[in-house]
Amino acid sequence: MSAIDYQELIPNNVNLSEDKTLKRALEHWQPNYVQWWKDVGPKDSNESEVYLRTAVSVDPQGWATFGHVKMPDYRWGIFMNDQIADRKVGFGEQLGRDVWQEVPGEHRANLRRIIVTQGDTEPASVEQQRHLGLTAPSMYDLRNLYQVNVEEGRHLWAMVFLLHKYFGRDGREEGDALLDRRSGDANNPRILGAFNEQTPDWLSFFMFTYFTDRDGKFQLAALAESAFDPLSRTTKFMLTEEAHHMFVGESGISRVVQRTCQVMNELKTDDPAKLRAAGVIDLPTVQRYLNFHYSVTIDLFGADESSNAAIFYNSGLKGRYEETKRTDDHRLTNQTYKVLEVKNGTLQEKEVPMLNALNEVLRDDYITDSVAGVERWNRVITKAGIDAKLTVPHKAFNRKIGALAGLKLSPQGQVVSDVEFAANQDKWLPSASDRAYVASLMGRVVEPGKFANWIAPPALGINRQPVDFEYVRFH
Repeated sequence: MSAIDYQELIPNNVNLSEDKTLKRALEHWQPNYVQWWKDVGPKDSNESEVYLRTAVSVDPQGWATFGHVKMPDYRWGIFMNDQIADRKVGFGEQLGRDVWQEVPGEHRANLRRIIVTQGDTEPASVEQQRHLGLTAPSMYDLRNLYQVNVEEGRHLWAMVFLLHKYFGRDGREEGDALLDRRSGDANNPRILGAFNEQTPDWLSFFMFTYFTDRDGKFQLAALAESAFDPLSRTTKFMLTEEAHHMFVGESGISRVVQRTCQVMNELKTDDPAKLRAAGVIDLPTVQRYLNFHYSVTIDLFGADESSNAAIFYNSGLKGRYEETKRTDDHRLTNQTYKVLEVKNGTLQEKEVPMLNALNEVLRDDYITDSVAGVERWNRVITKAGIDAKLTVPHKAFNRKIGALAGLKLSPQGQVVSDVEFAANQDKWLPSASDRAYVASLMGRVVEPGKFANWIAPPALGINRQPVDFEYVRFH
C-alpha cells in the first residue's frame, strides 16, 4: 500500500484503478487543475527545470526522490498513510468505537465544510506567491518557493480526492469551486481572510511560511485525529510535506536576521536608516512584519468560543493537537478553559467550558510552538553579540475575529485608545514606507551560489547538494 503507482495518469496509492467512475471524474478535473496552475501558478516558470522532491512512498524512511522536473509536468497525485488495523475513535462521544471508512450521514455537511475550508487554503497560497519567483534572492530560495508551491498543489489534490470519493455530486461541485475562487478577488475570494492578503515580497513569504504554514500544521494535526479514517490518513501524509514549508520560513528569517546582524557589526550601528542605506532589513522592520503575520495567522483558528468547535470534537470530526498523547478523559464534558474578554477597558480572563474553547486550546498550542522558533531567531542575534530581541505580540493584538476583534491594543497587551493606536500603528505594524523599502530590495539573483545582499546563504544545500548547485535550470 505505501508504494505510489507512477504508471497511472494520476499517481496514487489508493487503488484508483479499481474505481472507474472516480478515476474518470478525477481525470476530468486534472486538466482544469493544470490550466489553473498555468493561469495563476508561479509566474514565468513553466519552462524551467526545478530540482524538486517527489513523493514515492508514504513510508517516513526514504519517502521522496529528488530530480530536475518542469513544474507543469510534476506528478501530482493522491497519497494516504497506510491504514491502521482496528483503529478506534480517540475522543468525543464516539470514544473507543471503530473509526469510520465512509461518511456518516449526520456528519456529512460538517465534514464537507472542514475539507473544503482546508482545501481552499492550498491553491490560495500558490496564488498569493505567484509573483515571488521574479524577485528570488537566490536559486536556492527560488527552488524552495517552487517546492512549497507544488506541494500546496498536491495538498489541494488530497482534499479534492476526498470530496470526489465521499461526497458525490456535491463533492465534485466543491472540487470545481476550489479552482474558481481566487486569492484577493473582490467577487470570488478565498474562504479565509489570511489567504486573501498579498504576499508582495520575500520577507512576507518567509513570515507566511513560518507562521501561516504552521497554522496548517496544527489544523492538519487536529484533522489527523479524525474519526473519519480517510481524512486522518490523508492529513498525516500532508504533515510529512508541511514540515519543509515551515523550515523554509524559519531558516529564511534566520538568514535575514543573520545578514542584518553581520552588517550591524560591520557598521557598528543599530540605526535603521544607516542599515537601510547599507541594503539590509533592520530588526525593527522584521519585528513589524512578524507582528502582522502572527496576528493575521492566529485569527485563522477562529472565534475564542465556538459551538462549532464543540460539535466537531464531540462528534469525532476534529480532535486536539496530539490528542492521543493527552492524559485526560478525551470527552472534556466537565472541564473549563480560560479565554480573554474586555471588561471595563481592560483584558480579563474568564473560564468557559473547554468544549467551547477548543479553538483557543489549539491557538495556544500553536503560540507555544511559534514562540520556540522566534527564540531560535533570537539565538542568531545573541550569537552576533547584539543586544536586541524579537518577540511575538500579545495574542489579542490586531485581531479581526472573535471577541477580541477590533480591540485597540499595544503589542505588549495594554488596551489603548483609538488615537494612541493610530499614533503608534507604524511602530507596531509594517507601514507603507516599510513595504516600499523591502520591495526596493527585491531583485532576482540567478547565478548559482550568489545571494541578494539582504540575506545570508544557508548553512547547507538541499538533499546534500552544495549551496551553489544549479537548483533551477532556465530555458
